[in-house]
Amino acid sequence: MYIHLKIIGALFIVLAIIHIIFPKYFNWEKELQSLSLMNRQMMVIHTIFIALMVFLMGILCLTSSHELIETDLGQKIILGLGIFWTIRLIFQFFGYSSKLWRGKAFETTIHIIFSLLWIYVSSVFWIIYFKG
Repeated sequence: MYIHLKIIGALFIVLAIIHIIFPKYFNWEKELQSLSLMNRQMMVIHTIFIALMVFLMGILCLTSSHELIETDLGQKIILGLGIFWTIRLIFQFFGYSSKLWRGKAFETTIHIIFSLLWIYVSSVFWIIYFKG
């Protein structure tokens, strides 16, 4: 399972870095103009902190796979990560409207890729937790 935590760590770091393009890709300068200053800034600030947390999770998985698997504290962290990413998986299907991706080739591909990613990530954390 060590190799899976390292793979997940690398994927999380890439995912965190991808957040850098969100404002431009999603045209936030125009799209968020109708929001109040507070809501506009919350979108940007929360995106930065989500990216930071995903990056830090990636670093943790890359550098501390042994501790995550072999120690009591690591098992508690793994449990938390399993819960967190399982909830993220559920939101992939019930938090986003299928209108955002259904019938659109690129968006459907992204939806499938991220669904598989969340299944993989959640499964690895749960397997580690229940084997511990």
